[in-house]
Amino acid sequence: MGHFDSPAPEGHLSIMRALADRPEEVPAVFAERFNSGDATALAQVYEDAAVLVPQPGTPVTGPDLHAANGRLQRLGVPISVRPRHVYRNGDLALLIVDWVIDGTGREGQAVHVEGTATDIARRGPDGRWRYVIDNPFGTRAQQLPTEDTVEPAF
Repeated sequence: MGHFDSPAPEGHLSIMRALADRPEEVPAVFAERFNSGDATALAQVYEDAAVLVPQPGTPVTGPDLHAANGRLQRLGVPISVRPRHVYRNGDLALLIVDWVIDGTGREGQAVHVEGTATDIARRGPDGRWRYVIDNPFGTRAQQLPTEDTVEPAF
């Protein structure tokens, strides 16, 4: 029973990957922090005024952004990411990223959510890259709600 058995919450950040030095690394940093279940660590991947689009046509910021990510994190199913394109112009970058959350949730339910994100990241004064706009469903059309359309809410 060494001190490695149950690390204190503070220990998570020390062993967790640092914020991205290059825009190509932002999706992997996001995934690692998402999969850790640590909402505070995940929030650090975003600029303070960042925008998240949890459903096409409904951008959110601040506490609503973190709540939307929290709902997905609480499912307890890991995300996997595969960057497709990264285009950089100075301190801005456009990232096109395929992602999937697939597995069995904490309540025993099947979970499958996937998309191709169109994201914007920016290099901050500290040299680290963070999301400014996180649009996980990319070019998916905004759907008008119908009774037979059930989208996973997050």
